[in-house]
Amino acid sequence: MKVAVLGFGTVGAGIYEMLANAKGLEQGPVLVRPGKDDAPFKRTSMEAILAEPGVEAVAEAMGGIEPAFSYAMAALKAGKHFVTSNKALVAAHGIELAAAAREKGVGFLFSAACGGGMPFLHNLSIAVESDLIVSLGGILNGTTNYMLDAMQRRSLGYAEALSDAQRLGYAEADPSADVSGLDALRKIVLSAAVAYDLLPVEGLCHEGIKSITAEDVKRIQARGLSCRLMAKCGPAAGGKVYAYVEPVLFPASAPECSVLDNYNMARYEGKCAGPMVFMGQGAGRWPTASAVLRDLDCILKGRLHMLSPACHEGSADNAACCHSYYVRLPSSMSGCFEAKSYSESDGVSELITKPMSVKAMHELAARLRGEGASLFFAAVED
Repeated sequence: MKVAVLGFGTVGAGIYEMLANAKGLEQGPVLVRPGKDDAPFKRTSMEAILAEPGVEAVAEAMGGIEPAFSYAMAALKAGKHFVTSNKALVAAHGIELAAAAREKGVGFLFSAACGGGMPFLHNLSIAVESDLIVSLGGILNGTTNYMLDAMQRRSLGYAEALSDAQRLGYAEADPSADVSGLDALRKIVLSAAVAYDLLPVEGLCHEGIKSITAEDVKRIQARGLSCRLMAKCGPAAGGKVYAYVEPVLFPASAPECSVLDNYNMARYEGKCAGPMVFMGQGAGRWPTASAVLRDLDCILKGRLHMLSPACHEGSADNAACCHSYYVRLPSSMSGCFEAKSYSESDGVSELITKPMSVKAMHELAARLRGEGASLFFAAVED
């Protein structure tokens, strides 16, 4: 099967190189920007890609929603299989793309969009055919895990940890999607669509690591705890799901604390199979390219879809998810929380809240920040 590649950046170049040695697959043309067509296999228009003789599949590694969505629809309508590592694209238009693929009898797979080289979505999409998924989630962003690990094991400050991640290629020049928690949120949204036939577009909560400081790390470690950014999802009442991202504090013995550097750890729990855990590099040229080729191999073997025809857009409801939170904020605002424990020093308060809902915590934090508060919060794992 000849495969065209859209984009020749870090991941796109990796896909093209891996195609040279992949069984049953063949290198096709590569879409590049005008002026970048400096090799015989490069093309500068989607029309040229689709007109190339023998191309049966298209692998997209451009990123962003447009023009990736337009190119994806053009490929599917032309009867080409389509695989992608683009989580933003699938979160925004996955249901439309899945419908277009089914109409044309071709494949649409995106396991590379969540977890890089980890076969998390791949296995999840197989598990749902015979088991009920009780819950899913994990450490789904390598950039923030690298930064938190660097701040906690090497005592780096936030800015220094971010700079280090950018130097190593783990963080983009604009890291906002990673550090805000949006990247992990998109991944949990895709996971919900695969597991529960519901792609949540409303009611989502996400908190990243932008507010954590070196002083916060010292306070957390003094409590014998470690911080990780976690994404969580599962069924909720009324045909909805809960789906959120937030920092979580774990005791040192927790398995999450052994996930170091830019590694991810994703999990799902089947009602019958029990917990399944996957660990590996969640981003980068070769891990992501390998996942794209895994999807292409699935298409060769006749496995064409990850989203069922029943998948639809819906809402998340995080009001019933309750736990305690660690909160650092100005002492003048500490009365906004019902606290189980409390300490104060130099106008800064640390407290552990009584159990409260994820929805309430995220809304209260947003309100206090709107009033000028510098605030960090993290769930406390029971």
